[in-house]
Amino acid sequence: MGIGGSILLIVVGAILTFGLDDTDLGPFNLDTIGWIFQIAGLFGLVLTLYFWNTRRRTVVRQVPRRRRRWHDDPAVGGRGHRASPHLLSRT
Repeated sequence: MGIGGSILLIVVGAILTFGLDDTDLGPFNLDTIGWIFQIAGLFGLVLTLYFWNTRRRTVVRQVPRRRRRWHDDPAVGGRGHRASPHLLSRT
């Protein structure tokens, strides 16, 4: 039903209960219908808020970026992979 529908039921029920002087519409009592609408709206509001608070929250974590090493840098002559040991020892 949602929050909007629940509030609408509560408002319409309050208008039917407290806002009308002639409370009989044939075999129906508008005060009783108004109270039923208000209770249904309140129940829907509580249920909606309950489900909103209990739904699973997803946490998005940023993936750590790989640190670049000097032998991975194409500007230094690296090829994007781990350099062999004889290339690392420059004397």
